[in-house]
Amino acid sequence: MSDISILESPTQLGPIFGSEAFKNHEQVVFCQDEETGLKAIIGIHSTTLGPALGGTRMWKYKSESEAIRDVLRLSRGMTYKASISGLNLGGGKAVIIGDSRVDKTDALMRKFGEFVNSLSGRYITAEDVGINTHDMEMVKLSTDHVTGIPQSMGGSGDPSPVTAYGVFMGMKAATKYKWGTDELAGKKVLVQGIGHVGETLVKHLVEAGADVLINDIHEDRLLEVSEKFNAAIVRGHNIFAEEMDIYAPCALGATINTESIPQMNCSVIAGAANNQLANELEHGRMLKEAGIVYAPDFLINAGGLINVYSEIAKYDRAEALRRTENIYHTTLDILTRSESENMTTHQAALAIAEERVQKAKKA
Repeated sequence: MSDISILESPTQLGPIFGSEAFKNHEQVVFCQDEETGLKAIIGIHSTTLGPALGGTRMWKYKSESEAIRDVLRLSRGMTYKASISGLNLGGGKAVIIGDSRVDKTDALMRKFGEFVNSLSGRYITAEDVGINTHDMEMVKLSTDHVTGIPQSMGGSGDPSPVTAYGVFMGMKAATKYKWGTDELAGKKVLVQGIGHVGETLVKHLVEAGADVLINDIHEDRLLEVSEKFNAAIVRGHNIFAEEMDIYAPCALGATINTESIPQMNCSVIAGAANNQLANELEHGRMLKEAGIVYAPDFLINAGGLINVYSEIAKYDRAEALRRTENIYHTTLDILTRSESENMTTHQAALAIAEERVQKAKKA
């Protein structure tokens, strides 16, 4: 059912499949449908702890190779997100190549659901950037291997509020670690990316008394959220030099890199974006040397996964929020372990997640 004709030449893709991003992936499926215009990639990193669950992202990638890199890194991150959250799930992710504002149709989402169904439950999909609960309804028409469907259909609903709550808890923990108190009142926080998760995070921050700045590539969203929450707009590409206490990346990944770190004028990084470190080892070390506290992304953005897992484990939204609240304590533990064992916070979180996966493999 899959079609690899959307791919670039093997020569161009060689560096990707030999990279750290592709380390130990079990399966990659390339999907194409001419009638609906669907071009998608499903990455299954691991099913050691359970079926690979991860959202579907729709984005206008510059190239197919960029899309492949994204799905490989995202699916790997989902393995560790599920592991560190104590969930019996593996890691998977999907990307649909296209502009969600103009290219997405119900027929396209139903066709994508057929490809998901062809994997017989090895991969379970959910929402991510560019996808909403209505889209999951369309996918549900083609497969039962979908979560994040509306509560009216027996699902757990939109996971983004729970994701935002987990990020908020992680941010409070990082604040506690850095300044000795988790109070956010008076702290200047830049939220980059104000989609479903980013906007809800802004709401939590405003209610906590923080001084909120917002940045997004969509001008209409900036104006809407700014007016709604009285948040200051920051435009331009050199946003990292803006004076702030906390940087909250909530858009795409890799914004923490060799170019941005020297410009950063913050003390804490805690956001919802996946794969925030362009290079996990190098940039994690650069942040540590700069004295910037980094709350590992795959830990603090796990609330959405905890929420959609409720459809499998059969617990309600209240229990999902309770489990998500525990991100606060786990974050503090990891930040403390990072200091005591002289490693980056990302390494500390990764070690804990990898330990659980390896134990399961041996069992």
